[in-house]
Amino acid sequence: MTQAVIVADSTADIPQEMVSKYGVHIIPMRLAFGDESFIEGIDITVEQFYDKLAESEVLPTTSQNSPSQYVEVYRNLLGAYPGSPIISIHLSSGMSGSYQSALLAKEMLEEELGKTVDITVVDSLCATYGFGLQVVHAARLAKQGTPLEEIVAEVKRLGQERRLYFLVDSLEYLQKGGRIGKAAAVLGTLLNIKPILSVDQEGVIFAVDKVRGRKKAVSRVIELFVNDLKDIKDINVAVCDSVNSKGADEMIDLLRQHFTLHEVVRTSIGAVIGSHVGHGTVAVFIWPAS
Repeated sequence: MTQAVIVADSTADIPQEMVSKYGVHIIPMRLAFGDESFIEGIDITVEQFYDKLAESEVLPTTSQNSPSQYVEVYRNLLGAYPGSPIISIHLSSGMSGSYQSALLAKEMLEEELGKTVDITVVDSLCATYGFGLQVVHAARLAKQGTPLEEIVAEVKRLGQERRLYFLVDSLEYLQKGGRIGKAAAVLGTLLNIKPILSVDQEGVIFAVDKVRGRKKAVSRVIELFVNDLKDIKDINVAVCDSVNSKGADEMIDLLRQHFTLHEVVRTSIGAVIGSHVGHGTVAVFIWPAS
């Protein structure tokens, strides 16, 4: 049986050791500080990005990969793994045009080759390790020789079962990115308001709650998870942070008081997603342990 090849955008924020272990093919995305352009994970590290973010007077901008970039990746993989199906998983279509670019790339390649290609493009409907967990699961199944249809079904099942909350430390980046007005950001900062965000079934970010003070916000996130999971006690968890390892550790410790944790993944929010949430964010992703 031919093993499926797993492809994902760099915004999955999968730890490098897991990328290497499971043979995931990562397509880096791009960002810029003014006239300076960078390729995520290639010519700017996570640490360098957050240092630059703290010093820069301009807000970084991000751009999705073009269909032609995906065409090149797919063409190379089809040549390197003849007969292997490709599963290409992407940042939520509710946040980026990457998924649409990948779909168009498949069409372009089929037109170029004059035949259908065995590429399945999947919308993760999430960001950072919320979609990384789907990619890793797909790669593990692929290594076991699981058929294409089963892997895709499992990826979508995980998307339905995961629960997630982002705790944003500062309203500055939401305001700069046009998510909230300047007056609301100033008032929120003065009142020490900490927004709690999530992602809906369409893959769009929405505000769940606004809590005054970081300690109360952390407690509220735990409360939301307990309510969401009801009788489920055995869970896997991934905690991603943007220069807030203390906050991430605290979240894991509090989760242990309410759940039995099986797989625990720690990773950083990468440069592209970090451009939109800024320093101090903690994102928590939970899915039932099988």
